[in-house]
Amino acid sequence: MRIAIADDDLEVLNQISSCLEAAGYNYDRFNNGKDLLVALRRETYDVVLVDWNMPGATGIDVVKWGTENLDSPPAFILITSRSDKSDVVKGLEQGASDYIVKPESEEVILARIEAAARRKQQPAKPERFQTYGPYRIDRLNDVIERNGEAIKLTAKEFKVAALFFENLNRPLSRSYIFSQIWGNMGDIATRTLDMHVSRVRSKLELRPHNGFAIQTVFGFGYRMDAFFEEADDAREAETVTS
Repeated sequence: MRIAIADDDLEVLNQISSCLEAAGYNYDRFNNGKDLLVALRRETYDVVLVDWNMPGATGIDVVKWGTENLDSPPAFILITSRSDKSDVVKGLEQGASDYIVKPESEEVILARIEAAARRKQQPAKPERFQTYGPYRIDRLNDVIERNGEAIKLTAKEFKVAALFFENLNRPLSRSYIFSQIWGNMGDIATRTLDMHVSRVRSKLELRPHNGFAIQTVFGFGYRMDAFFEEADDAREAETVTS
C-alpha cells in the first residue's frame, strides 16, 4: 500500500510518518496542497491523508479535484481540528472516505488508514483462484493459465502480472509498481521494471484480441486495459474449500 500525507504542521506530519514507517508502509509527505496536487498527477496512491487547512490548496480542494479528475482516486482521509458535524459532512460529501480530528493517537490513525484502504481496494486476502477472461490466476501456486495452459513465469513476473490484473484500467506509476513488487525502488533500475513488463506482456500474450493489453502511460507508468464487454465483471473469484 502506498500513502501520501500532506500537512503544514510538522509535528503532525512527523507523527503520521513515524506511524506509517513503523507499520512498514511506503509513503510520501508534503507540507502544502499544491505539491500534493502535482504528485497526484504523477503518482499512484492507495490512501491520501490531507490536512483541511493548508497553503497552496486546502484539503477540500484536493479531495474535490481528485474525485473529479482521477480515473481511480485513492481513499482520501481529511485531517482536521474541526469537530463540528456540518464540517465533517461537507468533507464527506466532497468525496473524502473518512476524517481524523487532531490530535489523535497513532493506533487510531493507523486503524483509520487500514479501514479506508480495505473499503477502497480489493480484499487483502483474495481468493486462491481468480479468472479474468481466458486467464486464470492460482495464488497458492503462483501460476497463471491462459485457456487452461500454464504459462511459465518467474516469481517477480507473476507478481507483476497479478498486480496489473487486480488493477484493471487503473494507471499505475512506476514508483507504485516498484514499491508493490520490490518493496524498495532505490536499488532497482528503471530498465528492470520495463524488462519485467515486456516479458509478462509477451509470455501471457497480452494483446487486445486476448481481451487484455498493457499500455505504456508516457511519463507515468503502465496501465492494463480490458477489451471486452464484460470488462466491469472481469474478475470472477472462485471460492475454494480446503
